[in-house]
Amino acid sequence: MTIEELLVYAKQYIHSNHAKILLSELINKNVLELYNNLHIIVPEDKVEIYKKEVQALKEGKPLQYIIGHVNFYGNLFKINENVLIPRFETEELVENTIKYAKKIFTDDVDIIDLGCGSGVIGLTLEKKLNTNSVDLIDISEKALEVAKINKENLNSKASLIKSDMWENVQKKYDIIISNPPYIKTTEEIEQIVKDNEPHLALYAGPDGLDCYRKIIQGIKPHMKEKCLIAFEIGCTQAEDIKNIIKDNITNIEIIVKKDLSKKDRMIFVIKNE
Repeated sequence: MTIEELLVYAKQYIHSNHAKILLSELINKNVLELYNNLHIIVPEDKVEIYKKEVQALKEGKPLQYIIGHVNFYGNLFKINENVLIPRFETEELVENTIKYAKKIFTDDVDIIDLGCGSGVIGLTLEKKLNTNSVDLIDISEKALEVAKINKENLNSKASLIKSDMWENVQKKYDIIISNPPYIKTTEEIEQIVKDNEPHLALYAGPDGLDCYRKIIQGIKPHMKEKCLIAFEIGCTQAEDIKNIIKDNITNIEIIVKKDLSKKDRMIFVIKNE
């Protein structure tokens, strides 16, 4: 089949933009090249792969898992069903963390990414800040396998640690960052997310706050005298998380920031010696 015939085939079942993205990824041509080469014959083995990918997308598998990678803050990261699909809101968390870090720290920093998943947060911060060390922490062995691939692809020196939050962590850090699970166990979420993304990385108890409690209640031994803490949060959780922070850490500034949709999405805690 030609490129044109495959696109016509796929558009019967999926959105035309998705049809183009899948095919351009599979045959390593950008979308403009597809349209300039509609007559080109696609090898039969790739035709079969493409048809299977179209079927998977039609049946509700996320496009990002089918392609196998995402662009996050300018770098390609491998992902699969063992890690969350990074969202734009998490890029906003990273962007704001970089801004605060550059204001607060003059020396190289030690960073920990708690619940790292594919490693997009910690590995991006490593590229954008001057670091002594970056530790990527996750309870999931399979998630750490994905993070390891991304670490190697980006020539990173980050360390991977299998740990239930602080359980196997000994050090103190300048920057403590996490996008932990924060969905209530009874909360209704999009079916495509519920059916495909790892529940271990989504749900966090009846009120969605279990992971914040675990992180914040154990955080003091791991904070340097000057420290930046950064969380991605659910849009209704800011006040509850602020209260958990105030109950456990003193002499701090707490900042809640909204995402581009004007929803509370990030909390930053600044401790200045």
